[in-house]
Amino acid sequence: MSEPSDTHPGALGPVARSWRNWAGDQSCAPAAVERPVTIEQLRACVERAAHAGGRVRVAGSGHSFSDIACTDGVMVSLDRMTAVLDVDPAAGLARVQAGITIRELGRALREHGLALENVGDIDAQTIAGAISTATHGTGARLRNLAAQVSELRLVLADGSTLACSEEADAEVWRAARVSLGALGAIAEVTLRCVPAFTLHAVDAPLPLADVLERFEELALGNDHFEFFVFPHCDVALTRTNNRTEQEPRPPSRSSAYVNDVLLTNRAFELFCRAGRRFPGQIPRFNRLVTALAGRRERVDDSGAIFASPRLVRFTEMEYALPRAATPAAVRAVLDLIARRGFAVPFPIEVRSVAPDDAFLSTAYGRESGYVAVHMYRGMRWEPYFRAVESLMDELDGRPHWGKRHFQTAATLRGRYPEWDRFQAVRARLDPSGRFANRWTDRVLGPSVAEVPV
Repeated sequence: MSEPSDTHPGALGPVARSWRNWAGDQSCAPAAVERPVTIEQLRACVERAAHAGGRVRVAGSGHSFSDIACTDGVMVSLDRMTAVLDVDPAAGLARVQAGITIRELGRALREHGLALENVGDIDAQTIAGAISTATHGTGARLRNLAAQVSELRLVLADGSTLACSEEADAEVWRAARVSLGALGAIAEVTLRCVPAFTLHAVDAPLPLADVLERFEELALGNDHFEFFVFPHCDVALTRTNNRTEQEPRPPSRSSAYVNDVLLTNRAFELFCRAGRRFPGQIPRFNRLVTALAGRRERVDDSGAIFASPRLVRFTEMEYALPRAATPAAVRAVLDLIARRGFAVPFPIEVRSVAPDDAFLSTAYGRESGYVAVHMYRGMRWEPYFRAVESLMDELDGRPHWGKRHFQTAATLRGRYPEWDRFQAVRARLDPSGRFANRWTDRVLGPSVAEVPV
């Protein structure tokens, strides 16, 4: 994410500046940028915007691929709200400011003998951004990050604060955990943690046909299971992570650099660049990359196992499906690529998550599988993504809120049983649409009243 210039805590910055996401393909020019350090400064930011009659959007680390954070109003950056406020190891609770990244949070929790039970393979997101978009890891018996939240503290459109918990107001609580930034600005998050644990990780290539046939068995038979498959290949690159009582054996710095940076990122980027220049050779390149992937085992702290460096820039779309439909979806995407001749140098990624009860969670009320498609930077992604989305529509797919999709409020309402209950909470907490932008206008529909912009 490019950082706005000439800003300072709690005050409006100069009028003209630009903001860009991690992938570099979403940008905007906010009228002003605020960078509060405390909840009091965050309240003042929102109050100033309200007084000026403008809209507000909160930006985390910019790791969403959609334009969810973009605004021509006031952008509030959380990059200075990163403090750990309180940790109670006995109760397994940690209260943090909303701008702390998952990486920073994991390090702080380890110092207290705690961990998050499940996170994704990218740890650069802020905790507020991750929960607001229903970001998830993988584990058929484990829920997403938002389901690990015990309490949220929101700054509302008038600058007041609201403590959100199941005990205080269950309706607000079920809306606020996956809020898409549309209810208010998350200032603080209290998380339910587990004792720190070690994972035994095994990366292994297996026949794709077998993995698809056994997907349910593999998902339920491991604490965490996912796989990748490159188009035009019949081998799945599987990853299983299971808890172990073994002592962590972290790799040496040089070994980690060779595997995680040189091979996984630098070499892969060379193949992607070659594929972008010579798209007709992508099937050959994909088969070569798959052939070079060997078996690898690691035993390490959970945070070190979950997270992987992501140095190759790309854009992404991901859909949540009924878990039983996941193998058919993967087959359909691979067939689509071959049939339509799409040049795709990135693998398809497949994961699973347990159901939860947040109104707009992509895993709301059902055992879910996730199918993600990617495109390397500088390559045409839209025809491919639109074609994949058509397949996902037929399977009752729900798009990941932080990734690309082409849905609207009209096409999404029927996919979420509690859609109207979320909208009722939105109307109660932000009736004038102070926290709206063009993305929410499209995806959630207009607020109760228009905010002049």
